[in-house]
Order: sequence, then C-alpha cells, then structure tokens
Amino acid sequence: MTKLINTSFEFFPPKDMAGAFGLYEAIQELKEINPKFISVTYGAGGTTRELTHDAVRLIHKKFGLNVAAHLTCVNATQAETLEIAHSYAEVGVNEIVALRGDPPKGAGKFTPYPEGFENSLELISALSATGKFKIRVGAYPDPHPEAQNSNSDLFWLKRKFEAGAHSAISQFFFDTETYFRFRDRADKEGISGKIIPGILPIVSLNGLKNFAKTCGLNVPQKIIDRFEETDQSPQEISIDIATQTCQELIDNGVEDLHFYTLNRPLLTKEVCKNIGLTPKTIKQTDAAA
Repeated sequence: MTKLINTSFEFFPPKDMAGAFGLYEAIQELKEINPKFISVTYGAGGTTRELTHDAVRLIHKKFGLNVAAHLTCVNATQAETLEIAHSYAEVGVNEIVALRGDPPKGAGKFTPYPEGFENSLELISALSATGKFKIRVGAYPDPHPEAQNSNSDLFWLKRKFEAGAHSAISQFFFDTETYFRFRDRADKEGISGKIIPGILPIVSLNGLKNFAKTCGLNVPQKIIDRFEETDQSPQEISIDIATQTCQELIDNGVEDLHFYTLNRPLLTKEVCKNIGLTPKTIKQTDAAA
C-alpha cells in the first residue's frame, strides 16, 4: 500500500481579475491531490487583507476545500481581527494560520497597532479561547531574522503551542538536516505538536534570492551552481531539488508536506507526482484506509 502523505498548499490572494483566474486555475490543478488544507496569505503589512478574506470565502464555497486563512496582528485592533475570524467561522472556515505578520513596507520593525494584539501569542490565545478554530502557526528551522539567539525560535514555538496552537508550518529551508535538527531540538524542549515542513519549488533563481532575502536566508552556493552550471532547464532543476527534499523527508518519517506554490501549480504537481501522489494513488490509498 502506498504510504499516505498529507499535503497542503499555500497560495497568495489575487490582486486583479487576471490574478483571480490564475489562482482558481492553480487550485483546480492541485485539488486533485486531495490536500488536507490550503492556506491563503496576507501581503506584508496586511496589504491584501480584504483580498484574502474574499479569496478564502470563495475558495471554500467554490471548491469545497478545507481553507486555513492567514490572520495577522498588523494594522487592526483586537476587536477587528477577531471580527474577521468570526466571519470565517460563520461561513464554515474553521482553520487559521495565526501570525504576527510583517511590518508595513518601510516601517522597519513591527509595532503593535493601537488596541491591537502585541504579538502572535496574544492572537493565538484569543482565537483558542473562542473554541472555534484549529490554529496553525509558523516555525523557523533557520533563525527568524529577529531572533535574539539560537534558542529564541524554539522558545517562541513552545509558547505558541502552550497558547493553543494545534500544529506549526515551517519556513522553507535548503537542507533537510536543518529541518531534522530543529525537529529534534523541539522534541528535547518538550514540544509535542506537529511541525510540518514547508517546501518551496523554485520558480526562478532570482526570485528565490529575493524571497530568501526577505526571510533572512542565504541561498547556498550549491543551488546557485546547479542553476548556472547545468544543461537542465530551470523547471527540471526545481522539480529535481524539491523531489529530493520531499523524498528525504518521507524516508525519515515525515507524513505531512506543505508546499509554497507561489500560485504556480505545475511545479508542485510534478513534485507530488514524483513522490507517488497522484489522483489514482490517492484514491487507492483512501480506499485501503
């Protein structure tokens, strides 16, 4: 029997009509893989808040998928943030990815909004107190750009679970050992909640460099060399790298994979196919279960 692997996919909300068609086509391509959930992000500083709300509701209604809506502490009072959460619950969306959120562009650092949540812990606690949501949070195998020391990310992750989180989704990483070391350290700290590894199929090398920079990461030279010193197409390289990463994770006991799709579904779809996740195998596995 094919090993059952749970997948989830992250998308960003559309900015215009063309983006909306692109998003729905991307979801159409990947929904066949039967994801456990999909998530929809906020832009930096909450810039796509209303677009996220609309996308979450429409996706849940149109596709019948389990949607985990991103919710942040940025640019809203506590009452406004919880009002958004309750509006999700009213339409059947009962999963939240609770994050502090990035500061507005040019702000430099995060500053709590007047009467807003001070940090993600306050947001998680408030959502947990409602009893309405499964709460997912962020985790950082590589240090968060604002981490004060090597233990900061584990300290905050433990507190997130204590505040009511059900699972964590990791930032993407370049080496599976980075994830495994973090997972092992979390276990030693008494963190029993699931930490789902985040996988980023590389759309382009320049795009990766820019994305990594915003996360405070450096792209390893071996990846740069792979793109610059091979006859393979960028798409083939991306699929190879992500497939190898996923297979190493699965071979070492990981049962959940979260893909940062960047609304480009075909790379993710090919990776899923390479690790044995196709509509046919999923249907057989579900029947056997």
